[in-house]
Amino acid sequence: MHKRHRTGETDIMTRNDDIRTGGCLCGAVRFQTEGPLREVVACHCGQCRRQTGLYYAATNVANDRLSVQGGEAITWYRASDRARRGFCSRCGSALFWCEDGAESTSVLAGAFDEPTGLKLTQHIFCADKGDFYEITDGLPQYPGSRFGLAADGNP
Repeated sequence: MHKRHRTGETDIMTRNDDIRTGGCLCGAVRFQTEGPLREVVACHCGQCRRQTGLYYAATNVANDRLSVQGGEAITWYRASDRARRGFCSRCGSALFWCEDGAESTSVLAGAFDEPTGLKLTQHIFCADKGDFYEITDGLPQYPGSRFGLAADGNP
């Protein structure tokens, strides 16, 4: 059973067991989240598109509710002067996005083990999306960030 809570501008979904697991393609990195997660947001900015090949669909979890095994296999790439992206150095799986000093980390929704209980709810930085696809799922689309974030996005 899922419960939905409204907190400011974001929806947070929780499950009765409130624990989710996931990891990279090769299994070198595994993670676990506890507690509420933000709705899944699809970011179409140029950085996210180049990193994933399409768009970056991610949720957020409080840092103190994220545990990682195999952290030595994570390479952190400084994507901008305010954020970094974490990926598995062995298989290349994109896993995390973290703004400097933030109390939460974005985790790619596709990295979670199923069933996730997660739901995609919106698209951001649509003005920067690739010219080779259309967004036709009927979800809200924003030319920049719904949350007023900088141009390099905050998945």
